[in-house]
Amino acid sequence: MPDVLIYDTTLRDGCQAEGIAFSVEDKLLVARRLDDFGVAYIEGGWPNPTSPKDREFFQRAADLEWSTAKLAAFGSTRRPGIAPEDDPQLQDLVASRAPVITIFGKSWDLHVTEILRTTRDENLRMIEDSVAWLKTQVAEVIFDAEHFFDGYRADAEYALECLRAAAHGGADCLVLCDTNGGMLPHQIHEIVTRSRAELATPLGIHCHNDAGTAVGNTLTAVIAGCTQVQGTMNGYGERTGNANLCTIIPNLELKLGVQCLLPGKLSELTSVSHYVSEIANVMPDHRAPYVGHSSFAHKGGMHVNAVMKDPSSFEHVPPETVGNERRILVSDYSGSSTIQGKLRQLWPNLDRNDPIVAEVLNRVKELENEGYQFEAAEGSLQLLARRLRGELENPFDLHGYRVSVLKADEKSEPYSEATVKVSIGDREVHTAADGDGPVNALDNALRKALTELFPRLQQVQLVDYKVRVLTADEGTATKVRVLIETTDGQETWGTVGVHANIIEASWQALVDAIVFGLLRNGD
Repeated sequence: MPDVLIYDTTLRDGCQAEGIAFSVEDKLLVARRLDDFGVAYIEGGWPNPTSPKDREFFQRAADLEWSTAKLAAFGSTRRPGIAPEDDPQLQDLVASRAPVITIFGKSWDLHVTEILRTTRDENLRMIEDSVAWLKTQVAEVIFDAEHFFDGYRADAEYALECLRAAAHGGADCLVLCDTNGGMLPHQIHEIVTRSRAELATPLGIHCHNDAGTAVGNTLTAVIAGCTQVQGTMNGYGERTGNANLCTIIPNLELKLGVQCLLPGKLSELTSVSHYVSEIANVMPDHRAPYVGHSSFAHKGGMHVNAVMKDPSSFEHVPPETVGNERRILVSDYSGSSTIQGKLRQLWPNLDRNDPIVAEVLNRVKELENEGYQFEAAEGSLQLLARRLRGELENPFDLHGYRVSVLKADEKSEPYSEATVKVSIGDREVHTAADGDGPVNALDNALRKALTELFPRLQQVQLVDYKVRVLTADEGTATKVRVLIETTDGQETWGTVGVHANIIEASWQALVDAIVFGLLRNGD
């Protein structure tokens, strides 16, 4: 069994984040991926009558086989003045068929008297009664002490009495919650240490990130004795989010030597993070620790030189341990080591003193001075290097394009049409196509001209298009930079174009994207 049990609440607490809404199918997909990843618990939601999606999720999940994780249904203690067996909400939890039930109860007297409008003694009875009755219905009950740290600071003895009430009821784990997310690590350590000394029941930790300390607070709590960690993938959650398991898990395993996944699973972390963000329809944070696209990206020339000699000089862990990869960025900060590292993707045995290294470096600096940026445009960079070395034979030659944008009247939608003329060997092709916009029309026309001779082009799809104004002081005559991201389903590459005319900048990036895609596929 792992040293620390990971309790994932992405499908419940994570769903409370602004802009995130999972369907039942989404929740099942995420749950299966988390189970395969090796978390110990998956909190699926609150299966009450106002959450039909959560009720359906648990009913469908109960008929599936789970290899690692236990599903947990979430709810609250009974209401004041009612027996637990008569509380409909507790009955709904049992009806979910989840093998684990997690209930929260108040541990801050402010919430007891001002929010619940009941007495402190009745709150203690609510906690103990609810846990005790649920233990007669299911094998495992977890108690979340809501607002525990704020409650402890207001009245430490009462907060601890709330934990004791849950322990007397038979709770299998007592989870200390920083619900407002305002604690600092030294406060967490002091309070967890005291709680650990007072109670024999295992403790867990549940932190929110309102003060930006959720990860640090969670790690501190583990050091102080907590053996269950609650959090969400990518830190999704209400307000500023929950403790981010994508940061906590590698810190536990790689920094503290605390096992929380099955052996070998940590290398799947980046793919799991991106999988969940894809299902949630949220762009991944490219600066996220461990799993971000920029986590192991190196830009400064001296840094790159050092990393190529010894990666540990500027990397705190090897990127492959978390399923990520090292990236060498090219910019006007680049030195010859950076360029050499990038060009070795084309020519693996390239020597740093090869003239092409200095030639590409100088040309990159010239182009970046004109507004180009190659950090996210490695497709354009590789084409540039191959052209400078005389090794690029274009699969087609361009003879021009024309783009029209028409709008019949104020009520109609604008209409775009493009014509392109290209030659492929001795054959000249002149085609036209329409599109949702001028760039889409150009893309369609160019594909129409090329696809017959290059059928693999059907697999190459534009997936992102960004425009940035470079100098605002020239008004509508300013230069713009267009960055296009393209994929063939296996690899994704970026290309760039710069011009005062947005159509020409787009054309440059679009042509590079297609040429790179054709060359990658051997055409």
